[in-house]
This record gives sequence, C-alpha cells and structure tokens, in this order.
Amino acid sequence: MNTFLLGCFACAALFPFINILAVSFSSSRAINAGEVSLWPIEFNLDAYRNLIADGQLLVAMRNSLVITLVGTAFNMLFTVLAAYPLSKRRLQGRNVMLMGILFTMLFGGGLIPNFLLISSLGLVNSYWGLWLPALISAYNMFVMKSFFEGLPEELEESAAIDGAKDWMILWRIILPISMPVIAALTLFYAVGWWNNYFNVLIYIKSTDKLSLTVKLYQMLQNVSSELLRTTNGEGALQTTITPEGIRAASIVIAVLPILCVYPFLQKHFVKGVLMGSVKG
Repeated sequence: MNTFLLGCFACAALFPFINILAVSFSSSRAINAGEVSLWPIEFNLDAYRNLIADGQLLVAMRNSLVITLVGTAFNMLFTVLAAYPLSKRRLQGRNVMLMGILFTMLFGGGLIPNFLLISSLGLVNSYWGLWLPALISAYNMFVMKSFFEGLPEELEESAAIDGAKDWMILWRIILPISMPVIAALTLFYAVGWWNNYFNVLIYIKSTDKLSLTVKLYQMLQNVSSELLRTTNGEGALQTTITPEGIRAASIVIAVLPILCVYPFLQKHFVKGVLMGSVKG
C-alpha cells in the first residue's frame, strides 16, 4: 500500500513536467487543439530555435552559470568558516554571535535600505551586488553547525595531540567526513542562485549581464501570436509557434541544468539534510 501511494504521488508530481516537455516539442496545431498530453505530437524544435535564434539566451545562460558557480563557492566557503568555529563551545562570545545571526533570520532592513546600501557601495550593475549581501544563509549555517556539533570530538582531539592546527583539522578531517551536508547545502545554494530573479532584476541594468531567468521572462513578455506568424507560399498566414510552446520550452531550458546536476549529489543529499537538521 505504501509503495502504491508513493508511486501515485510520484506520478502526480512528474505529470506536469512531462506534459511541459511534450508541449515544448509539439506543433502549434497540436497545442492549440489540446491534443498534447504525455507525448509530443508532430515533433519539432521550432520553440527552441526561436528562443536561441538571436544568441541572447546563450549569453544569459553563461551569465547564470557564472553567478551560480561563483556565488555557490562563496556561500560554501563562508558558511564553513562561520559554522565550524561556532560549533565549538570554547569559542568566546559564541552565544552573542549566534543570537546576532539568529536576529537576521527574524528581522531585515527591507528592500529600499538594501538598495541604498548597494548603490552607495557602487555595486549596482555588478555581480558583486548579488554575491556580497548573500554570502551566508543563516539557516544553512545553523544546519552545518549542527552537523559539526554531532561529529565525535575524539577525532579532533587525536589530531590536536599529534600537533594538527585548527585549519589542518578542518581541511584534513572535518570536511572529508562532512560531504553529505556539504553536498546538500551546495545544492540548496546552487538552486537558489540559478533561480535568482528578483535581485538580478533590481541590481543588474545591462542587458548583457542578465541571468537566464530574467532573460526568459523578458522574452516571454514579448511573445505574441502576431509575432509568431509567418506567411506560407500562397500568401496566407499560418501559425508556426504558439506562446504556450515558447513558455514550455523556456521552462525546460531553465530546469534542465539543475536536473543534470542533482543525480551527482543525490546520494549525499538526503543524508546531509537529515543529519544536519535533526540534530539542530
């Protein structure tokens, strides 16, 4: 019964994406007639060709890749550097710092103060305006801190007796056995950066620096039936691409990179989330 119910839930979750995938590869006639369900009808790539025709989408995808890779690297570096010392009870002022970090989870300055701060620092229209304010997620830091607190203290004590310093203990001992939580948080950070829309829309002004999500939104806004019509050999108008097909193709393009990364982290993901959060 459990297998049956979970299988039904899995199918219900997969159906919308499979339908979107089928729509993105179907003809305009089949889409308008409502014939597309789980399999492409009159298979074609017109929607994808339309999206990548001018090359702007490839530039936006490169921008999103840069934002995601650099942002995730900064996030993991500073999250580890914050979580490891805060997991040690011997750290002076530890409780005060933890309360200060917890305060940021409950209260924020708001959009206007944040924008004024970024503007005064000269970071508008720069990716640093995205990376610096989001170096650490307080929630993810607490998850990693809880994971570190659950590790056996004997590992560090034995290394300290052998003369290892804190940096060596962290690099040689702690991080290698912390791959589950590192993989889980890396995926969380990467998905957040890849899907980042609002901050890019506010802080990035140059069109050649826009991320994939913002560029796709702009392209979808410009989609209309009139712009997607061509003339056949007899001078009559015929619809070659529908807005629904463009939207479906854009969703597939936005989701596909994360789906390709997830299988490599999946074996660590569940274990990292459970070990890092339950102990908290």
